[in-house]
Amino acid sequence: MAKQQAKSGDNVTRWIVIAMVSLVVVTGVVFSMMNQNSKVASSLAALDDYESKGTIASTIDAENGSAITFNSGLAKIVDVWEDPQCPACKTFEEASGEYIDSLVREKKAMVRFHVLSFLGDESVRAANASFCAADEGKYLDFHKALYRVQSSLENSGFWSNETLIAIGNKVGITSEKFTTCVTDGQKVDLVQANYESMSKYGVQGTPTVFIDGIKVTDPSPDGLRAAIEGN
Repeated sequence: MAKQQAKSGDNVTRWIVIAMVSLVVVTGVVFSMMNQNSKVASSLAALDDYESKGTIASTIDAENGSAITFNSGLAKIVDVWEDPQCPACKTFEEASGEYIDSLVREKKAMVRFHVLSFLGDESVRAANASFCAADEGKYLDFHKALYRVQSSLENSGFWSNETLIAIGNKVGITSEKFTTCVTDGQKVDLVQANYESMSKYGVQGTPTVFIDGIKVTDPSPDGLRAAIEGN
């Protein structure tokens, strides 16, 4: 009888320990999710004052890595290779993004954006959403917004489909078509095509910029202006 009572006591203790460990794990997961949601909300708040410059149509250049292309047919060609999670790409956008944007909107050059995804699954999701935004004529706005709220950590869970859809909403993309495109990953074939084209063009990192097929060594606004407008 004593042995049975001791065994029963051990089982009770074991279940208590298991329950306590489970509670700690669940609590940790809940707090982690709450913390992530708080970070996302805080980041998205940076877009509350975002002002869209309006829609602008693009095409997909299947012969050049399925790049998102503006002003197709113009003589001057600018190729921009970026990964949405790349910290250096954020720095490039902050320094030279407005100039690149002006090349598109003022029709000074054909600009091809190669949206890469080599930094992981979240890059794939962000790149897919970028193509979805391009279908809405809002790639430039979405592109700018991505870098404004970019997470400081790669593959941290920040680039969820829900967050990407919310970013789209912030820049004026509210269609069900966009939501479905992001959620279903409808553009992953184009994302893959961009990734596979890196080796063809000798791109080993981001950001990388080519002007008329020549790699730019100084991608600052002054360097780009000299390379584009000086020729």
